[in-house]
Amino acid sequence: MTPSEVEIIPQPNSEEPEKDYLDEIPNDVEMSLFDHLEELRQRIFYSLIAVLLSVIGCFVVVKTIVQLLEVPAQGVKFLQLAPGEYFFVSIKVAGYSGIVVASPFILYQIILFVLPGLTRRERRVIGPVILGSSILFFVGLAFAYIALIPAALKFFVSYGADVVEQLWSIDKYFEFVLLLMFSTGIAFQVPVVQMLLGVLGIVSSGKMLSAWRFVILGAAVLGAILTPSTDPLTQSLLAGAVIGLYFGGIGMVKLVGK
Repeated sequence: MTPSEVEIIPQPNSEEPEKDYLDEIPNDVEMSLFDHLEELRQRIFYSLIAVLLSVIGCFVVVKTIVQLLEVPAQGVKFLQLAPGEYFFVSIKVAGYSGIVVASPFILYQIILFVLPGLTRRERRVIGPVILGSSILFFVGLAFAYIALIPAALKFFVSYGADVVEQLWSIDKYFEFVLLLMFSTGIAFQVPVVQMLLGVLGIVSSGKMLSAWRFVILGAAVLGAILTPSTDPLTQSLLAGAVIGLYFGGIGMVKLVGK
């Protein structure tokens, strides 16, 4: 047999079987629309039960939570301006705290609902994304408590210190604190959104970097919208944190090769 007559056998592409394997849905079971709605109802019911139990538990220790949230406002006296105002504040604080406490269980229920319809490739992404989202949310709460709230309160106290005595409505104070903490936790989800867009191939790290001018403008607007106060210091701190998170998100997207 001459060299020209030798049959060339094509080598199998090892990447194709792996790609097909990653794009498969493990244990794929067909479910009717009614079954999906029934499972969704069940997951929502479990989540609501978890939130209710968490709110009740937080209400039992609400005085401790209230005292903890009052720490940034040192030197300020709080007033109850209407009958039952502190009681309703306690319910509000317990409600927000209960949602935070129950959030891991709620995320777990979300994972259980969406997991059966995800491919192996998507399952590899959802775990780190949800874990990162949870961590960033709690980091946002801590950042608001440690940096944003004290900065905002210091601005308001010093601004009128020589004119008015600092006597604040306890309801307005906790409305300000809780809103600022939760809005900051939501703002800290920026890198998670970037990772999802990058992994799904919707936006590359290069395009994210090229849009830095619009991001700075958007961060300034976001800081003005999300912060319940009107002082420039708090808005600048939140905007700066969002910009830092955005560029950090670009770095993470680049690390995964997108």
